[in-house]
Amino acid sequence: MRQLPSTGLPDRRGRELRDLRISVTDRCNFRCVYCMPKEIFGRDYAFFERDELLSFDEIVRLARVASGLGVRKLRLTGGEPLLRRGIEELISELAALRTPAGDPLDLALTTNGSALPVKAAALKAAGLRRVTVSLDSLDDDRFQAINDVRFPVSRVLDGIAAAAEAGLGPVKINTVLKRGANDDEILALAEHFRGTGHALRFIEYMDVGATNGWVLDEVVPSAEVVRRIAAVHPLEPLEPSAPGETARRWRYRDGAGEIGVISSVTEAFCGSCTRARVSADGRLYTCLFASEGHDLRALLRGGAGDEELADALAGVWRERDDRYSELRSAERSEIRPLGTPRRRIEMSYIGG
Repeated sequence: MRQLPSTGLPDRRGRELRDLRISVTDRCNFRCVYCMPKEIFGRDYAFFERDELLSFDEIVRLARVASGLGVRKLRLTGGEPLLRRGIEELISELAALRTPAGDPLDLALTTNGSALPVKAAALKAAGLRRVTVSLDSLDDDRFQAINDVRFPVSRVLDGIAAAAEAGLGPVKINTVLKRGANDDEILALAEHFRGTGHALRFIEYMDVGATNGWVLDEVVPSAEVVRRIAAVHPLEPLEPSAPGETARRWRYRDGAGEIGVISSVTEAFCGSCTRARVSADGRLYTCLFASEGHDLRALLRGGAGDEELADALAGVWRERDDRYSELRSAERSEIRPLGTPRRRIEMSYIGG
């Protein structure tokens, strides 16, 4: 397969393809109200059949081709990726991949943490480097209401501990904040994870998809989060750890660790976005707020060679001009969704 120049593959705005997030399943055992609300994703919802999902061989081949185009970081998502049977086998195959320079890919996984107590050690042994765990509340009643399947928060905390013990750290914890729902726990969450070595990240509630009933008034700006924590535990800013990093990082001045904030609503970071996403059924999306994807499964199953697959990926990325969040922000006197309604892909379909 032809190798592109080491300078990488730029889109129309000069953003290089560096990160690939691959959804391995559209199913999840939670029904979080901001992602997969039960009234939409209920008992009769038609999830993909097994033969509609990309196979492990297809995922590995796609990742290998993408690494030749400049991808250096792979993140497995869902749905809930640990629901995919044999996920350790997939991780082992992905961990064996190498960049053109001979380096391993940075292989990570995002999970709700429910299966980590029993799977963390096997995931590490298979070659996984890191995990990110979604955790929106420490209050058990509230957490069970958010996940809407009565799953106790203690088991997620056990999963975080198991991941750290297995060496899948530093564990990142993602908290989506929603005004009036869990913003009163900002300080409690920060204090719970201070000094643990875990990296807590607060994410602004986003207008992804069409099923979560997003309204601006429920967004908690990152600046407010930092201000509320710093009033009790002084913070100082940290430099980004990698190009295109989405989280703005802050360190406790007393050395007790760090927090991060992801300001996808109030401070758009489209200009540095290096991420592409592949849905569980093999469609490529170049923006989390996309309305349409590009069918890679048809190429993978239609006899296309690696060079043809690479050309297709490169062609889509070179034409990429996505900047939804910047446009949304530019259109407002105060932040609001774009004026013309349009269909947006659900986060549960392409991963967060």
